[in-house]
Amino acid sequence: MGVPAFFRWLSRKYPAIISNANEERPVEVNGVKVPVDCTKPNPNFQEFDNLYLDMNGIIHPCTHPEDRPAPRNEDEMFALIFEYIDRMFAIVRPRRLLYMAIDGVAPRAKMNQQRSRRFRSSKEAAEKEEQIRKVRERLEADGCPLPPEKKEEEKFDSNCITPGTPFMARLADALRYYIHNRITNDAAWAKIEVILSDANVPGEGEHKIMDYIRRQRASPNHDPNTVHCLCGADADLIMLGLATHEANFNIIREEFVPNQPRPCELCGQYGHELNDCQGLATEEVAAHQSDPLDKTTNFVFIRLPVLREYLEKDLAMPNLPFPFDLERVLDDWVFMCFFVGNDFLPHLPSLEIREGAIDRLIKLYKDVCVLSNGYLTENGNVNIDRAQRILNGLGDVEDQIFQERQRREVRFRENRKRQRRSAPAYIPTKGLLAPLSAPQAMTGEQTRELARDARVEAMQYSNAQETQQRLGAILQPAGTAAAGNDRKRKATEDLDSEEEEPYDEVRLYEEGWRERYYASKFDVAASDVDFRRQVAEAYMEGLCWVLRYYYQGCGSWDWFYPYHYAPFASDFDRIYDFKPDFTKPTKPFKPLEQLMCVFPAASRKHIPEPWHYLMTDTESPIIDFYPNDFQIDLNGKKFAWQGVALLPFVDEDRLLGTLSEVQDKLSDEEKHRNSLGPSRVFLGTQHPAYQFFAEIYNHEGEVPVDLDSKLLYGMGGTIQKDNLVVLPGNAYGSAVSHETCQDIATNACISAIYADPFFGPEFVFPAVRLPGCAELQKTLKPENWNDRRDGQYRPQIGFNRDAPRASLDPGAMRGFRNEVHNRSYHNDRRDYSNDRNNRHSFPSARGYQGGWVPPGGHHRGGFHAHGGQHHQRGGHGHGGHHRDDRRNGRDWDQQRGGGRGGRGRPYRGKLTMAGEKKYGGCEGPDAEYVKLVSSDDHEFYIKRELAITSGTIKAMLSGPGQYEENESNVVHFREIPSHVLHKVCQYFSYKHRYTNSSTEIPEFNIQPEVSLELLMAANFLDC
Repeated sequence: MGVPAFFRWLSRKYPAIISNANEERPVEVNGVKVPVDCTKPNPNFQEFDNLYLDMNGIIHPCTHPEDRPAPRNEDEMFALIFEYIDRMFAIVRPRRLLYMAIDGVAPRAKMNQQRSRRFRSSKEAAEKEEQIRKVRERLEADGCPLPPEKKEEEKFDSNCITPGTPFMARLADALRYYIHNRITNDAAWAKIEVILSDANVPGEGEHKIMDYIRRQRASPNHDPNTVHCLCGADADLIMLGLATHEANFNIIREEFVPNQPRPCELCGQYGHELNDCQGLATEEVAAHQSDPLDKTTNFVFIRLPVLREYLEKDLAMPNLPFPFDLERVLDDWVFMCFFVGNDFLPHLPSLEIREGAIDRLIKLYKDVCVLSNGYLTENGNVNIDRAQRILNGLGDVEDQIFQERQRREVRFRENRKRQRRSAPAYIPTKGLLAPLSAPQAMTGEQTRELARDARVEAMQYSNAQETQQRLGAILQPAGTAAAGNDRKRKATEDLDSEEEEPYDEVRLYEEGWRERYYASKFDVAASDVDFRRQVAEAYMEGLCWVLRYYYQGCGSWDWFYPYHYAPFASDFDRIYDFKPDFTKPTKPFKPLEQLMCVFPAASRKHIPEPWHYLMTDTESPIIDFYPNDFQIDLNGKKFAWQGVALLPFVDEDRLLGTLSEVQDKLSDEEKHRNSLGPSRVFLGTQHPAYQFFAEIYNHEGEVPVDLDSKLLYGMGGTIQKDNLVVLPGNAYGSAVSHETCQDIATNACISAIYADPFFGPEFVFPAVRLPGCAELQKTLKPENWNDRRDGQYRPQIGFNRDAPRASLDPGAMRGFRNEVHNRSYHNDRRDYSNDRNNRHSFPSARGYQGGWVPPGGHHRGGFHAHGGQHHQRGGHGHGGHHRDDRRNGRDWDQQRGGGRGGRGRPYRGKLTMAGEKKYGGCEGPDAEYVKLVSSDDHEFYIKRELAITSGTIKAMLSGPGQYEENESNVVHFREIPSHVLHKVCQYFSYKHRYTNSSTEIPEFNIQPEVSLELLMAANFLDC
């Protein structure tokens, strides 16, 4: 779903919704790979009933990966897809149902986005091919060794992952073989149902899954306590999961890891970009250059029950004039998220997630609920009057939003420019190692060890270009000064080119922005009130269509938003009487018709040859649908992929009319690919419902039979004979020519055509919790919890509060914390150490014993191992540091008598004791403190030498491009909430106080995500 930064924002605002997935991996015994036994209990301490796979999120990374060389052929692609599904199955271990859904023909509203993506993909592929050709010619002229050129048939066009193509037909055959293989040979598959909804079944994959869940919920025998898990990375899955109102719905997705190395598109090696390619490396250099670090993609669960808990707190309205209904409030939150982006509408210009758009909408929403005495939505229908009130409230501050956005952007660019101009453009060979006369001077083992160390360091840097320069400096002989100057000159030229801002014709931050916007984007005058109302009504109709799509299914297959741009929030002030109507019956396109709607002419090889001329012949009646080139409007953005592709909208009547005249030119196989097909259900001979399925093949006729839900864990629907069935006991030939895909000698799986339970067009699926639904145990800390009264709160990690946890004794914990410190900081200065003369003690964290004190003497201000939380009472009989900021504004440090370290009072509130005046302000170059502002506008103060000189705060939290700094020593963090910034400031303040003040603070040099995880693991951060 097109919601940039939504998941990142959500996971930072509500961190407890994320849980790392525990995984068992296959092992090799005597060279034989032993698969995971999935009949054993789930290692995540949660048993799942149903696993749903949004297959397109699996197909794309397996067929054209971005971080590794691509598979050589289709059989390798299919084998990778099978491995991916095996891995998902081993993590989740469904006990009832596995549902595989491939994207079929989409509604027309989605087709416009698909058309844009596929035209862009084709254009980018052509540009990349031309770039590779030029680099290859340059390297051949220099005599560099190169791999052979790919043959045309070896090039993979990712556009083929679209319903109706031969590739998708072959994939469906391969998946049917895979299902038969697993049900026959794997005990964990033998007693579950498997449903395959391939590309011939209309509908997007995730929405076919949601339609299945909605219809099962409305069936009388559905289990309301079913535990669901949906696999997919799209942000819209979170909203769809909430929209089900199921009690236990979870999402599993790959953990996002930034700055992954990518192979060169020409030579396939890592460590350089295409334009820097020098051809194939020599054997010695190739040993450490050709492969990236061994890495395994990890998975995380998104726990929607926990998200419900967070939203219940954030959306609470205690003084409502009507009863508070959490289910209705959640539906309204889902609806408001559509304003910031979705697959069917452009987002409103004044709403950006990074600018706190959703929090702004929530505030407006609460005001509207109180004033209008009701909610925004009900069962997928929008109250337009109340929605308009929210948009009017947003429109009142639209001008301020645009101006503040521009101020932030200017600050960001200036700060970025200063940083990059002051950074070294290249790293000389003396920077990391003594100059080497040649890499051959090292032994092979030394070279491999050094290369691996360099690559490990490379993964810790956020600046990939600098990393590759460092790596090259280690592995290549020392260069001349002239070569270094050339590199620096080139880097400076690239920087100057990159800093050129794209021309912004509209300038929303200047007076007259509305007039310029409508003149530029719609070619009409802003004074044309009727046109503005027309655009606003079309957009509101789109919002209503999307909400209905989420809660009731597709209301119209042919509706779409007919503009490339959205209106302003202030344009919705004249739509009082507007009422959308989706009662007209519509039907989806056929697969080949959709291909002709979304494909560029460059991808015509996936379309039947008799239709090719319609995309290329200048006399074709629809030739205008297939431009060879098209404009991309950056629309105020910097990169082309962020812009708007200005493609003509397809005239449906003209397209279908033209295609109807050439239908008879299709072969039988092509006609089959052009048909809409059914879903299929598979189960094994050990399944309780096997005899019920086998019985339908003992009778004549094709009449659908109602399922006996008692045999299928409550699943309803109908089945009938499958013309592709291979009955148990027969052989099943492999559809994949791969060593891991052998023929099935004796099949033990049966299949049937499956249809969901039927409900008429007038039926309304209720968006409510079902009767008999058990409430789950709460995960978040109760607001009324009192540590003294209720004991130390034990946060829940993972799905089960009572799951066993790894633990360390006090000595091991101190050693672990010390190791975290040593790994987190470079300590190559002779005047900085952790001995008794240069103490570097760590604070203990809430609920754990005190920080580490090196042996050898008693020192004032040390931490005793029996200390309590944060700053403790003094240990070893000497006065210690104790924070008590409630004592008439005194300084932080109080000398307290010792004995065994007691439990100090925890710090509450901001780091400021008496506001900015306490620190003498932050103005001027000599200011002692720097003000840090979180994403939710809370202010913190920290020593200037920590925040500015060493860059520790910036490096830890944000990385390049995520913070803004001005000349007044104020740093604004775009995506760091106050509760995280608060704890980080605490940690670095402690660190500063217990480090020799004359010593330079070492630079923090580790990826932000890793450092936060390490600190939280060591209990320095409680967030």
